[in-house]
Amino acid sequence: MNRMFKLDCIGYLFFGLVVLVVLPGMAGFEGYELNTYARYLALGMVAAAVALSWGQAGILNLGQALTFGMGAYFTAMHLKLRASASMAGGLPDFMSWTNVEALPWFWVPFHSLAFTLAAIILLPAALAGLLGVFMFRGRITGVFVAIITLAMMLAVQLWIISEQGFTGGENGLTGLAPLQLFGASLDPYTVGFYYTSAGLLLLVLGLALVIVKSKAGLVLRAIRENPDRARFFGYDVSRYETIIFAVSAGIAGIAGMIYCLVLEFASPTYMGLSLSLAMVIWAAVGGRESIVAAALGGIAVNMAEGQLSDLFLDQWTLILGVIFIAVVLFLPRGIFGLVDQLRHRLYHRFSAPASRSQQQGG
Repeated sequence: MNRMFKLDCIGYLFFGLVVLVVLPGMAGFEGYELNTYARYLALGMVAAAVALSWGQAGILNLGQALTFGMGAYFTAMHLKLRASASMAGGLPDFMSWTNVEALPWFWVPFHSLAFTLAAIILLPAALAGLLGVFMFRGRITGVFVAIITLAMMLAVQLWIISEQGFTGGENGLTGLAPLQLFGASLDPYTVGFYYTSAGLLLLVLGLALVIVKSKAGLVLRAIRENPDRARFFGYDVSRYETIIFAVSAGIAGIAGMIYCLVLEFASPTYMGLSLSLAMVIWAAVGGRESIVAAALGGIAVNMAEGQLSDLFLDQWTLILGVIFIAVVLFLPRGIFGLVDQLRHRLYHRFSAPASRSQQQGG
């Protein structure tokens, strides 16, 4: 446990150096590339959310894009209302086109920035909590959890697409106003926005590490290995699983907010199957045992995807697929597992001669 804690702390410091110094330097501290790297940070955060539930508690959530998309849509709803303030009745343009006469009741609270920021975290967490109570108290595990979460995500996505007058339908929510914080407009192409995103990511990872290294984290890993034994020792397994499932959803909601601010729109594709499966792959590549490594995996894979798409155009998906297969076959614990294995070998290589010399001297 102490060894893993040290490795995670070193990884967190390295990660902070990367996102605060290396990435902004690569982007030149301005413009489009800085905006692109902010998008990578959002995707790294949602990969960490996947690792928190999957790597720590063994809960494979194939519908993580649902809570990610909720965070994006709640952000977009607030910004769309701000952009529509000068229109007749304050209705968004797509509602006028579809003959909606009054603002739907569930849109009204999103006039408030405070409510929106709370909803981005709490509503995804609440939905995950309710779903978790249903699943984990019924002792639903493994592939069945994956199927239920996937089905829930696709059902919500289909509802959003079908209710065009209330949600923007397949076109999503576009034409958003800039986010106003403390009287200032937050431009997603500036250094300030990038560092705001980086600060949120580091804060979330720090809090996640506190959970992982606490007694609750130890119980979660015990549940992952053998839930029946954890129950035998008196732990309420379903409660622990539900709480970590909800926390993971709240983190995904924050990531969705950043993603929406970066791209300046929200779309049903944010809740799509391909994106949700990609989130699991990012966590697997980085290493689902480590929150920090999973975030690095999300950032690295998306950076590689951007480079490969520029170099190979139509062939980049094939190349990326080969990389994923190689990781699964040869690095089942991801990059984190490789680093941990190398550290373990170096430790024994240098500590063994020292211990032998001490014994001989004694």
